[in-house]
Amino acid sequence: MKKILFFISFILFFILSLDSQVIYSTNYKYDADIVVYVTNYKYDADLIVYKCDYKYDAEGNKGLWYFTEYKYDANKVIYFTDYKYDADLIVYFTNYKYDAKWVNAAKKHLLY
Repeated sequence: MKKILFFISFILFFILSLDSQVIYSTNYKYDADIVVYVTNYKYDADLIVYKCDYKYDAEGNKGLWYFTEYKYDANKVIYFTDYKYDADLIVYFTNYKYDAKWVNAAKKHLLY
């Protein structure tokens, strides 16, 4: 019975971790899954992002990002560009966790 409970717990943890937003920022565009532009205006963003202090806080695909120092630990590798026209995704960083959300849901697939 303990083995079954352990197995179920492991599967649930694995499924939930697939939807987390652990991000690694690379210095090379060719190395990235997504090219991101950071805007200064909330209304201009596809996604409003809150930077989490802890990995376990970055759950779901709703703009809660945890930046990791290691590429192998990340769900997505991103490259920050200086040019809006070059970006796959435009983000605005907020200071409030409750502000994190998708503005343009059509781009949600980029972080799955």
